[in-house]
Amino acid sequence: MSQPQFQTSERVRVRQWEPPGHIRTPSFIRGHTGIVQQIAGQFRNPEELAYGRKDARLLTLYRVAFAHDDLWPESPPGEQHAVIVDIYENWLEPAERKS
Repeated sequence: MSQPQFQTSERVRVRQWEPPGHIRTPSFIRGHTGIVQQIAGQFRNPEELAYGRKDARLLTLYRVAFAHDDLWPESPPGEQHAVIVDIYENWLEPAERKS
């Protein structure tokens, strides 16, 4: 098992990526920045498992919080809600890096 690339409370950006095939990362969070809330563990890559690859590589799964207003700026002002999404490490990059 490898060490997680990101830590709790770290700011991360979801890759702006449109790969073909079975994708588990919602499009509405791609390109957005959030904060790691929890490291959920390591699991086999579901995008590979969907194609029957039983030996899919292990990836760290994170719970990342996104500010509601960042995802839906057209919403009424003052929404203080967060959206928590489980995201695999291969979809994340440090928030400072531009995609």
